[in-house]
Amino acid sequence: MSWLTEATPTTSPGPCSPVELVVEPGVKDLGGFRVRRALPTAKRRMVGPFIFFDHMGPVQFAPGDGIDVRPHPHIGLATLTYLASGSILHRDTLGSAERILPGAVNWMTAGRGIAHSERTDPAARSTGQIMQGIQSWVALPRADEETVPTFYHHAAESLPMITANGLAARLIAGEAFGARSPVRTFSAMFYLDVTLAPGAALPLPADCPERAVYLLEGGVEIAGETFSACRLLVFRPDDAISLRALGPARLLALGGEPMDGPRHIWWNFVSSSRDRIEQAKADWKCGRFGLIPGDDREFIPLPA
Repeated sequence: MSWLTEATPTTSPGPCSPVELVVEPGVKDLGGFRVRRALPTAKRRMVGPFIFFDHMGPVQFAPGDGIDVRPHPHIGLATLTYLASGSILHRDTLGSAERILPGAVNWMTAGRGIAHSERTDPAARSTGQIMQGIQSWVALPRADEETVPTFYHHAAESLPMITANGLAARLIAGEAFGARSPVRTFSAMFYLDVTLAPGAALPLPADCPERAVYLLEGGVEIAGETFSACRLLVFRPDDAISLRALGPARLLALGGEPMDGPRHIWWNFVSSSRDRIEQAKADWKCGRFGLIPGDDREFIPLPA
């Protein structure tokens, strides 16, 4: 997805709360398609390696309608697309063409540069669909910022499931609770899709200094405080954290080690170097990212 600049309200709970920051993303309407941007914000640029976090939808597409994110470029990051419902067709300059379904993972490492598009696939467009999902960007360590671009698809059944006492969690990426996802990452992290029955608890992995949860559905209680859906809760480091569902709830839990220095972000480009971003601007403007097989007739121009 392309980065659309907008302010994101944040609040800071009391000094004794394990919650350091509450991000309440504003809603951006992209022509009948809603997006909530939780990262980056003015008060919090990253959580572990996660530098961008968009909640897409939910949206009901009528037959004939869908999303059409035209070809656009990335450098210095990996995109992670994860759907709760619906489907999206990914294409890129490597020749990848993959339809992603709920519970599966599309992981695209941009590295030194790649372009891709994301559209509703023809079958779903013809019938209509409800679509909801998360698009994340994971910043790459400095040593890997210029790595060779790659794309991998992981079906839902290939990802570990963790179940216990009213909790069901799919490990999207990284390591948690003794399990490891097959998704290849470049730094220590965890990313979980968690469903909780009423009253069920989720203890967050304690070995990651930076942790957050995004509440997709329902509400939770943390140390006597209650929080409702469509908020990103960023936690203080080193605190023991346990969430309790107030009713049926679904959330994304994420985190990892702090990055090896700050990152600059402009449009779809992420880098530790401002000069590298300037080079990426020139490369896209001059058509040096290449064409996407099957989707080479249009593109998103470089913003003014």
